[in-house]
Amino acid sequence: MALALRSREAERLSARSGSLFLLVKALNRFFAAIMKVLIVYAHPEPSSFNGSMKDLAVKVLTSQGHDVQVSDLYAIGWNPVTGPHDFTGGRSDPDRLSIAREQTHAMEHGTIAPEIKAEQDKLLQADFLILQFPIWWFGPPAILKGWFDRVFARGFAYHTGRKYDTGMFKNKLAMVATTTGTSAQTYAPDGIDGSLLTVLWPIHNGLLRYAGFDVLAPFVAHMPGKIGEAGRAEQLASYERRLETLGDTPRLYFHPAEDYGADERLKPGVLARSGVQRNVW
Repeated sequence: MALALRSREAERLSARSGSLFLLVKALNRFFAAIMKVLIVYAHPEPSSFNGSMKDLAVKVLTSQGHDVQVSDLYAIGWNPVTGPHDFTGGRSDPDRLSIAREQTHAMEHGTIAPEIKAEQDKLLQADFLILQFPIWWFGPPAILKGWFDRVFARGFAYHTGRKYDTGMFKNKLAMVATTTGTSAQTYAPDGIDGSLLTVLWPIHNGLLRYAGFDVLAPFVAHMPGKIGEAGRAEQLASYERRLETLGDTPRLYFHPAEDYGADERLKPGVLARSGVQRNVW
């Protein structure tokens, strides 16, 4: 049974009983079930704090009986650049390269490049996806963005009529685990860097939710390079607690399809709740 489905079953249990306690208990029970976990890790230094977070996640989740797999993008020499080399068979249009059209053609004919297929197979098998990376220039490292571009191919991660509520990865769960170079205050809604949820919106909504994932609130370790050993130890302890109690972690809110009109804008009277969208009345 897929992980997000378990969460929704727990929510229905809570609605019938009217008890938040029962909801939390049910979520923890469902999260305690065996999961296939994929950690996509993007940092060039194994001894970095991101590396420590990745290693901790492997240790904690494995100790709980979960099947954990890691795609270490720097270690495998992942090529982040999409192009004609992504397609091993005949092209749909050999004269003009359209990535979306050729991805669809390759997925239909089994001619996507083998390194992409290997990552797609990992993603298909996973119940729970963790993206582990540092925030560089208000986004993920280029190597991870290139993983998104190549692995989340049209015909695999999305297609006509298969996005958001009807996404290809419906009933799978995802979470961002990340680090910043500056403080939580700078990433506050009124901070100079802006709300961190706004910074992560292209990943949370534009990638994960677009492909159908339910998305847990991110785990963020702020400026681990500037807080000393004791501070880093506390951040790792906090991440360990998160991993041990995933059932308690709220999912991010995304408006369901029925909140949008034919123009794909929020209907009049629907209050924007995503934290990034806003009403224009």
